[in-house]
Amino acid sequence: MSSAHDDENGQRAKGRGVLVTGASRGIGRAVAAAFAERGDRVAVHHRDSAGQARELAGELPGTGHAVVQADLADPGEVRRMVDAAAEALGGIDVLVNNAGIFLSHPVTEVGYEEWQDHWRRTLDVNLIGPANVTWCAIRHMPAGGRIVNVSSRGAYRGEPDGPAYGASKAGLNAFAQSLAVALAPHGIAVASVAPGFVETDMTGEHLKAPGGDAIRAQSPFGRVARAAEIAAAVVYLASPEAEWASGAVLDLNGASYLR
Repeated sequence: MSSAHDDENGQRAKGRGVLVTGASRGIGRAVAAAFAERGDRVAVHHRDSAGQARELAGELPGTGHAVVQADLADPGEVRRMVDAAAEALGGIDVLVNNAGIFLSHPVTEVGYEEWQDHWRRTLDVNLIGPANVTWCAIRHMPAGGRIVNVSSRGAYRGEPDGPAYGASKAGLNAFAQSLAVALAPHGIAVASVAPGFVETDMTGEHLKAPGGDAIRAQSPFGRVARAAEIAAAVVYLASPEAEWASGAVLDLNGASYLR
């Protein structure tokens, strides 16, 4: 683990260095904006959305932001990406493991090879990828660092059309709790958020479709989450005040699934 990152006058650099994976759109985009608005420097990670990532980095308030690229299924790319983010930010104080994929593969409707392929691809990005990003990031993270994983209510409720997704998010929760114990002696706290359905550019078509009302009706509030609501929770869990939330999984589903 790194020591604190100081400037040439020996003073802590203003703001924190924050790496957000999958930050070019959706929840990740809102998370990146929320940290930048607080004066933090943000590394915007993307896999193949360079234009959107550069656009976001240019729109973020403040200075010192960066764009980094990697396929999280490739361990070599992950390590190069994290090292590039740390160099650009002057270290990594906060890691937000947000990137993920959902592939539909109902067990009774797909062939055996497709079934294996979807499981492999999903776990590579949603579970092994964050594990590798985290391993690399803590080499640049000082005491007081924070790791926040973006999970899903599907980890508990189940995902019948995408069982690998639900399993990957359950694994991500267990991974976070294991690291909460392992990293506490180093002064690093680890927590997770588990959103339900969130309104983003990628889910807009689902909400406009005939099934949109049924999706909104899952919550007694009669709506789905806004990405900014998820971002606010991530920012809190990454704050100095949230150390005692280490190991927690915060449900953000508008009472649509209670456990």
